[in-house]
Amino acid sequence: MQSFNSSRRDFLTASASMVAAAVTVRTLQASHYNSSPMSGPAEDRLFAYVGTFSSPLKDVLPTQVDLPPGNGRGIHIFEVDRSTGAMKPTGLFELGTSPSCLVINDAGTHIYSANETDRIGDEREGTVSAFSIDKSTGSLQLLNTVRSGGAGPTYVSIHPSKRFLLVANYFGGSVSVVPILADGQLGEPSDVKNDSGKIGPARATNAPPGSFAFSGHDRTHAHMIQSDPSGRFVIHVDLGLDLIYVWKFDEQNGKLTPAQFPTVSLPPGDGPRHFHFHPNGKWFYSIQEEGSTLVLFDYDAAAGRLTSRQTISTLPPGFGGSNFCSEIMVSPDGQFVYAGNRLHDSIGIFSVGSDGTLSYLGEEWTRGNYPRSFNFDPSGSFLYCCNQRADNIAVFAVNKQTGALSFTGHYTPVGNPSIIVFLENAESNTQ
Repeated sequence: MQSFNSSRRDFLTASASMVAAAVTVRTLQASHYNSSPMSGPAEDRLFAYVGTFSSPLKDVLPTQVDLPPGNGRGIHIFEVDRSTGAMKPTGLFELGTSPSCLVINDAGTHIYSANETDRIGDEREGTVSAFSIDKSTGSLQLLNTVRSGGAGPTYVSIHPSKRFLLVANYFGGSVSVVPILADGQLGEPSDVKNDSGKIGPARATNAPPGSFAFSGHDRTHAHMIQSDPSGRFVIHVDLGLDLIYVWKFDEQNGKLTPAQFPTVSLPPGDGPRHFHFHPNGKWFYSIQEEGSTLVLFDYDAAAGRLTSRQTISTLPPGFGGSNFCSEIMVSPDGQFVYAGNRLHDSIGIFSVGSDGTLSYLGEEWTRGNYPRSFNFDPSGSFLYCCNQRADNIAVFAVNKQTGALSFTGHYTPVGNPSIIVFLENAESNTQ
């Protein structure tokens, strides 16, 4: 497999500033196009939304986070063929602020974006946006945009109460809680927490032999935030500090306070990036960007406590050189774990034992370089891989018995895809 020796990301020369919802911003220009939908009952239709790294106006922000810079055009909208996995473009919400992470509410009525590279004015603060969804066409309408509580927001998730958006600000080294109002719009942050501590070393403890992988160990970098299944605790990772944070969550006021066991340390330099709970809620898997490892934790839901039990490489035996891990996902049935490898450009496949421990099964080439993230369709039959630097999404059929991935032959061209999320068009749903 070919490897590409290039840096993980170019850092922002400046980040985003505060922007009021009523202000019209040139980098938040909306345009829509629509083609004829696939035939069939409306309730059978499946939409996909792809967040991208997209170029703003040059006089607003001349530089970009990742290479190649800003080939996306905002949030790209597709209709998905459920039988083949193929995607057909049906719309676009043009957005020059790199909506690199998207999340859809359970009702399928609203979508929220983390705008990673926007800059309005001189202050170093990013923004998050709320959109309403027309469930008959899949098209989007911008509702409002608010400050994210830090620079370069890179991850958003919705708390199980459905009343709060949780935000990780990568370049700001902070996390925030943003209220979701009754009409789906976003309020100003109800809480912001800034990470602090000792920055990890440039060399990861568990780096593969000969690795020069170095990305976030220059300062604090909050990379992901999400509630546990109960909603009582909120967990976030800081790549630069090699820490996992655990917070108690005040659902009435949208506030975070340290849990009884507030932090968990990963090996120095390994760089925790993303995590995923097993469907049983008892096992928690963390992927380390620079160490190229998966770590299994037992999760005590009563205390919000994480206890590590296994560490395994995301790469095949004998690998040497540089690699940056990206996404981690547990299959819907809990039988397999999938891990993204950038530079190696593969998805590692692991079986889940009866005790939660992982065993390496093999890997699948992503058919493009720098797989930033991937996701299953709602049926779990297909896996969609966002090959960021190849400007495409590759579609794989999932063998639910063996965990194996088989390329379907379907490529979807999208400039610098970062994330893909799905919406089943069920008109009977209500918020």
